[in-house]
Amino acid sequence: MEPFKVHVLGCGSAKPTVRHYASSQVVEIRGRVMMIDCGEGTQVQLRRSHVRFSKMSDIFISHLHGDHCFGLIGLICSFGLSGRTAPLRVHAHEDLQPMLEQMLHMWATDLGFEVVFHAIDTTRQEVIYEDKSIIVSTIPLEHRVPCCGFLFTEKPALPHIRRDMLDFYHIPVSQIMNIKNGAGWVTEDGEQIAHEQLVIAADPVRSYAYCSDTRYIPTLHQLIQGVNLLYHESTYDETLKPQAAKYAHSTAAEAATVARDAHARQLMLGHYSARYDDESVLLHEAESIFPHVILANEGLVVDVI
Repeated sequence: MEPFKVHVLGCGSAKPTVRHYASSQVVEIRGRVMMIDCGEGTQVQLRRSHVRFSKMSDIFISHLHGDHCFGLIGLICSFGLSGRTAPLRVHAHEDLQPMLEQMLHMWATDLGFEVVFHAIDTTRQEVIYEDKSIIVSTIPLEHRVPCCGFLFTEKPALPHIRRDMLDFYHIPVSQIMNIKNGAGWVTEDGEQIAHEQLVIAADPVRSYAYCSDTRYIPTLHQLIQGVNLLYHESTYDETLKPQAAKYAHSTAAEAATVARDAHARQLMLGHYSARYDDESVLLHEAESIFPHVILANEGLVVDVI
């Protein structure tokens, strides 16, 4: 399988904390490198990671609260100083575009590469990026400002060739792609070799859902059914449920409920309130509802399997 990894650069909430950086992640999928959110300090964390950030093609901003986007202009300027020439696509709510253009005009008039802005509609699920290998779509969320998450999904791959069968029937290498795309083979003696005998099933499709700041949405699971890895904010524990409701955030128990109802394979909690010196209370609360839970932490790298 090709690598599909999530690198956690920051997992703190808006209130300052000495333990966590503001929200940011990098997704490596099918050879692509993409960033989700870019809070203050992201470029410091990116340099500490083992991510080849020169390959980064897209940045997805979930919403326009500072802890999710204050690091964007600094990162863009650093890319310019590093000699980047490839375009960088920024996907965010339309309100960011005039602010970003003003900051670029003020601090980055000679970048050496183009910043291409793509406005996204946070109110509905739609595809915002697609190539031959992956699809990225929005996940509408409910917060105090327009907000959405992002679903990264692999497209089905072609099956694997059985090298032993190719050798046995002396099938030339030039026919590999035809066989992968469904063809069989006819031997010199006229024997028909079915396609299914020549291949092994393709790797299963994997997906990652990033659900940023949001109140608990009882129907959210319907948009991410069967997801391999779900990141869901867990700012509070259940004893602080009134605060979660007031500020449009979620508890760890609510995050676990979404994971359970979505039949997710694994849940990653994050966006912790600064009141917690130890997030194990959130972990244990979530595990009482959904067993496969991990805590996001700076430097954590998770394989999507």
